[in-house]
Amino acid sequence: MNAWDGVQGNPIPCGVSRLPGQRAYNFAVYSRHASAVSLLLYGDDPATPVLRVDLQPLSNKTGRVWHCRVPEEQVRLARCYAYAMDGPNDGSPGHSFDRDKVLFDPYAPALHFPAGFDRAAACGPGSNAGRAPLGVLPAPDAPFDWTGDRHPVHGADTIVYELHVRNFTMTDPSVPLPRRGTFAGIVDKIPYLRDLGVTVVELMPVFQCDPQEGSTWGYMPLHFFSPHDAYSSAPDPGGRMDELRALVKALHQADIEVVLDVVFNHTTEGGAGGPTYSYRGIDNSTYYLLADDMTSYRNDAGTGNVLRTAHSVTRKLVLDCLRFWVREAHVDGFRFDLATILTRNEDGTVDVDDPAIIDDIASDPQLSGIRLIAEAWDPGTYQLGRLFPGRTWFQWNGRFRDDVRDFVKGTPAAVGRLMTRLYGSDDLFPDGPVDVYRPFQSVNFVTCHDGFCLYDLVAYDRKHNEQNGHGNTDGSDDNRSWNCGFEGDPAPPDVMALRKRQARNFAALLFLSNGIPMLSAGDEFLRTQRGNNNPYNQDGELTWVDWSRLDEHRDVHRFFQGLIALRKAHRLLGHGRFWRERVSWYGMGATKDLSTDSHALAFCLHGDVRSGDPSLTAPEPDLYVMINAWWQDLTFQIQEPGTAWRRVVDTARVSPDDYVPPERREAVDGRDQVVKARSIVVLEAAAPSVGR
Repeated sequence: MNAWDGVQGNPIPCGVSRLPGQRAYNFAVYSRHASAVSLLLYGDDPATPVLRVDLQPLSNKTGRVWHCRVPEEQVRLARCYAYAMDGPNDGSPGHSFDRDKVLFDPYAPALHFPAGFDRAAACGPGSNAGRAPLGVLPAPDAPFDWTGDRHPVHGADTIVYELHVRNFTMTDPSVPLPRRGTFAGIVDKIPYLRDLGVTVVELMPVFQCDPQEGSTWGYMPLHFFSPHDAYSSAPDPGGRMDELRALVKALHQADIEVVLDVVFNHTTEGGAGGPTYSYRGIDNSTYYLLADDMTSYRNDAGTGNVLRTAHSVTRKLVLDCLRFWVREAHVDGFRFDLATILTRNEDGTVDVDDPAIIDDIASDPQLSGIRLIAEAWDPGTYQLGRLFPGRTWFQWNGRFRDDVRDFVKGTPAAVGRLMTRLYGSDDLFPDGPVDVYRPFQSVNFVTCHDGFCLYDLVAYDRKHNEQNGHGNTDGSDDNRSWNCGFEGDPAPPDVMALRKRQARNFAALLFLSNGIPMLSAGDEFLRTQRGNNNPYNQDGELTWVDWSRLDEHRDVHRFFQGLIALRKAHRLLGHGRFWRERVSWYGMGATKDLSTDSHALAFCLHGDVRSGDPSLTAPEPDLYVMINAWWQDLTFQIQEPGTAWRRVVDTARVSPDDYVPPERREAVDGRDQVVKARSIVVLEAAAPSVGR
């Protein structure tokens, strides 16, 4: 500390810093355009500050950062803080200053919502004192005990499981009532996750949200540096953060990675008419991407505003946030919602070659080794695969979802597309010679939070979103669902049997494909949202995972469990390179049929060691897969000579014969195999074949 810092404060770091050795606090906030900044410190009354510090530009400002140092004795009665800012308010383009608004610090350690909190008070001009969220001053909390913690790293055995913290355990009788819907509740389900075979848990957004905004999924973030208070039963911010840390540590001890779904494309402040909580009132044109006239917001994310991540200050906020969660919560990676928004230039155009924020993330030493997953599209651009500038990032593969759904439904001309998805989507992630991608960069999924869950995909032909309050037009699904001949429930027994077969077909294709498989929580026992494909604003039985269906559909859960075990036993299914010469493609006979009317495909995946591949140190048994999406039985002829085959999977059979564990596998008779209508059969060679 130099002499000036001891009186005027320091511009670094942003936020509030407790300086115990100096018996003081340092406050720093960026605002390029503010003409006046006041620090407000609050005690028990959230409407009346116990201390107001008017910052002086000539002494409390360095560059564009306003800062001050406040002695502990002046802060001791305070628990929270905020800012009031003034600036151009004469209609100047790009500015939204309101001297009467109480603004929380973007870098606050956590937020406090007073009893009188009111979103509406922040939506119009004038004071929202006593009704605004406030930053929480840092407390001298005891450090969390990370002793023994380690970061798991998974490769060919990676199985991603997407879940919502609240929805996952709210109805689970095995979780004590106070822990349901919380981080602690997920800890209680770790044995279940391990037993299923999960190796990566992807948490839907956990950042603090506006409790009055109306959505429950978490994709409207308010504050980037604290967990959502509703996901913990702890009464204080430190306790909530420690509960999340305890979850991460417990998952790590179970050899499960933790990935956070993060939203850096917009905030809950929305567009015109939205609330002014922080970013808009501190420096609107710094944090948000504005239209050419500088008077309205670009809406590339479809949510009212777009974060201006091409700006160095906003970019720094994102990087600081990522570092924070890695450092403070030991998370293993991030899934970026609408990641293509990060490629927007200052003028809103798209840079797919060298966007600064992507480079900054890739080159940051504190983020090295972190799993980075992109949702590589937004309403205005689709960059899936090589188009996305994060060259080494993993990516949600929406083409996999669409093409597999088409094939299983029986859509014409789908066989060729299915081949490409099974192979690892080399059309999207090319295998050289200029750009060399890996198949594991494709995160394959059939369902996720966005759209029909698996059971509804086979139980509904149309959306049933009446509960959302604005009709049935929202959501992302199109005509790729099929109700198997009956809309909704209760379904006749024959329809229900077909639905389960189709669900097994989807699972089989997901886990037999090269790439990383991801499933959505509860799909493994046919959870339902009763045909609602976009219940983003529903917090109740519609979206809470119904654990009674686990008992009702144990057979489907067992099948998923078996397929995951099969995938882990055959590492080639999650190979680090494309299969190339390891795969032979067939049809019902020796020649694959890619015609419009074809609905059949077969392939053999050879498990012998070759090519000096370090990931395979021992040969694996060959797999022969026969796929029939036709509505009639088909006879396939096994094309691999001289091998005794044992049946592993037959989706037309019911449990326990749909998946057969190793100790029960029996040889099949003959080379002609009848594959029932709309079903998949997987055979395994009786012994590894070496040196093909």
